[in-house]
Amino acid sequence: MKAIAMTEPGSPAVLVPQEMPTPDLVTDTDVRVRLVAAGINPIDTKLRSRGTFYPDLAPHVLGCDGAGIVEAVGSAVTAFSPGDAVYFCYGGLGGPTGNYAEAIVVPEACLAPKPQSLSFAEAAAAPLVLITAWEALFDRGRLAAGQRTLIHAGAGGVGHVAIQLAKLGGAEVCTTVSTPEKADFVRRLGADYAILYRQESFVEAALIWTAGLGVDLAFDTVGGDLFAATFPAIKVYGDLVTILEPPPDTVWAIARQRNLRISLELMLTPLLQPLAAAIAAQAKILQQCSQWIDAGRLHIHLERTFPLEEAAAAHALLGTGSMRGKLALQIAEEP
Repeated sequence: MKAIAMTEPGSPAVLVPQEMPTPDLVTDTDVRVRLVAAGINPIDTKLRSRGTFYPDLAPHVLGCDGAGIVEAVGSAVTAFSPGDAVYFCYGGLGGPTGNYAEAIVVPEACLAPKPQSLSFAEAAAAPLVLITAWEALFDRGRLAAGQRTLIHAGAGGVGHVAIQLAKLGGAEVCTTVSTPEKADFVRRLGADYAILYRQESFVEAALIWTAGLGVDLAFDTVGGDLFAATFPAIKVYGDLVTILEPPPDTVWAIARQRNLRISLELMLTPLLQPLAAAIAAQAKILQQCSQWIDAGRLHIHLERTFPLEEAAAAHALLGTGSMRGKLALQIAEEP
């Protein structure tokens, strides 16, 4: 099969086309998926530039997100049959199992039916960001109806679905964006207040929006200095969830004074450990999101697709950090 692989960390140029064996089923709960599209996420670019979780298993096929058609199933598989359209988050963390390829073998527990209203490319762009946003808001942050949340980078991959999930959960949402065009974009997604952070202090804006109290929950999708800069925008006894590792020089005084609860979100944990129950729970998140997507209540913004052989160009574009929504690789023609 055709795949895009890397043998060492580096620039996007290390992603090169290779012919690799089509993977075989190993266990009786395995499912082989003939991939139509693969999502591209920031974790892919980090693994490409810094090295994968399993450096000794080169060559590495990146790509955690995929969508395609079930091609073969193990003898104990009960929920899926050949010909089913599925989407999922699995693989891409090191070694030959990743979605920048024509096929992948996935445990049945990771799969969810593809939303019928989405193309395969749109579906492939969705799993990691949906699970990340859901876990950050509802599992780590315990967001509840009637609360107010600040979501950083609301026009980005995670941010644009976090806005919608928070609104579906009954919360009010303010979000930071860099341009008026992105402000219009996030308002169309349901954001109650778009903060142009280059023109005004997001902390002051969030405090005014909450009558000086601060938000119940802040969701940091950016990291770096923004992590600690967000502390004063959160109410006393509020929550801050980040998907990045806090900087080692973080000054925690304001967080401690406000008695903030700090949570770290990494949706890859169930795959890295591995944790079977958590993997199944993530598939249920995708199943629920599929229902909302097909009901027109949740939208995935796919900014652009690239052919499989142009994965390096897609990584270069994602590295600019200036785009809205998601990117995907089109591996085969849409059925």
